[in-house]
Amino acid sequence: MEVPSTHQSPPPPYDLIILGASGFTGKYVVREALKFLNSPSSPLKSFAIAGRNPSKLFEALKWAAHPNSPQTSIPILSADTTDPASLRLLCSQTRLLLNCVGPFRLYGDPVVAACAETGCDYLDICGEPEFMERMEVNYHDQAVEKGSLIVSACGFDSIPAELGWMFNSKQWPSAAVPNQIEAYLSLESEKTIVGNFGTYESAVLGVANMDKLQELRRSRPKRPRPTIPGPYPPKGPIIDQQKEFGLWAIKLPSADSIVVRRTLSTLAEHPHGLPGVNETDEQIEKREKFWSVMKPAHFGVKLGSKSLLGVFRIITLGVFMGILGRSSIGRWLLLKFPSFFSLGWFKKKGPSEDEVDSASFKMWFVGRGYSDLSQASAGDKKKKPDAEIITRVMGPEIGYLTTPIVLLQCALIVLGQRDSLPKGGVLTPGIVFGSTDLQERLQQNGISFDVISRKNVPT
Repeated sequence: MEVPSTHQSPPPPYDLIILGASGFTGKYVVREALKFLNSPSSPLKSFAIAGRNPSKLFEALKWAAHPNSPQTSIPILSADTTDPASLRLLCSQTRLLLNCVGPFRLYGDPVVAACAETGCDYLDICGEPEFMERMEVNYHDQAVEKGSLIVSACGFDSIPAELGWMFNSKQWPSAAVPNQIEAYLSLESEKTIVGNFGTYESAVLGVANMDKLQELRRSRPKRPRPTIPGPYPPKGPIIDQQKEFGLWAIKLPSADSIVVRRTLSTLAEHPHGLPGVNETDEQIEKREKFWSVMKPAHFGVKLGSKSLLGVFRIITLGVFMGILGRSSIGRWLLLKFPSFFSLGWFKKKGPSEDEVDSASFKMWFVGRGYSDLSQASAGDKKKKPDAEIITRVMGPEIGYLTTPIVLLQCALIVLGQRDSLPKGGVLTPGIVFGSTDLQERLQQNGISFDVISRKNVPT
């Protein structure tokens, strides 16, 4: 009789691998990772960087390590998104892959496929709804089976929005309920605001693929929606003035709104969140307690400016993208001359280090609801909300500073708290990290969460 082998495969040599480490954002992610490598209480004991060009990867490592010399202990690995075998080999060498190669709708699918096939955990900084939803359709079941945790939008898109609505929701006492939480984003700088060209390129391609996203959604079963007290909020004006914090704002068709809604949909099916792969009784109690006080609300995002002129600049960029992004010649023009069509906001070479260091963001969350749940449940569909809570999330420049901070803290949670996270699947960051200590970690690393005001909310 043959005795089953009890031999277990040795652990992979690296805790994480950063793919696309030589890119604009990738090198900042490497710099952030170096801060936590072998630091006290950090689960990050080893990592490698990967991409197509070893010399560019070495230069990125050299830049990230400055003023210290590059660490020779950090291997440089070769991998190409057009070579599935190289990606599978990469996945076999690590517990966690951080993907910084965008636009994700062009280069992301093979990477997710390799992780889902091999059981490797995966985080990325994607803000592209069509890619994220397509990955869920294509790879969720396989990822669950193989134990691969696949989480997109682990950067500025969409962690501040996810944790921001949760933070606002937690402020409503048991008798009170929110009906709507609107996020108002303000990008600020002492110098010129210059965005990442990759973000601009993703937005242009997003416009081009809007029809594909709608087609994908029509092909899927309708997901459950959360029960939200009170009537559906009115549309409101096209341009919204918020005197409380001095912003003019316009609705932004953002990934944040879509990601938050996907999280709320998952909560409608799993009110206590998703169980961890090997949770202790204490961890189960903590998770269920966290989600029990979360109150769903209608969610949306608006992009704001301190001046009305700034809002018209946002509208002009939106018009250019909406018109030109639907044709190949139009997209060529948008991508060939980004500075012109974005009115100086995006440049192919990206921002200077001074422009990065001088930039910051503020994201206000205006929660409107009812001081007493019975008011919203009394059957009067026209009953207007009578209570308001305003909270704020604030941090450094979004693309090169906040995004690496957020991504690395998510990575450290995956490495250090894997037993308390879901076994696998293509999931949103909110449902995976909401009940962890991610908010506290971000607060310790320069991203703040504050309550600004309360109106007619019982204490």
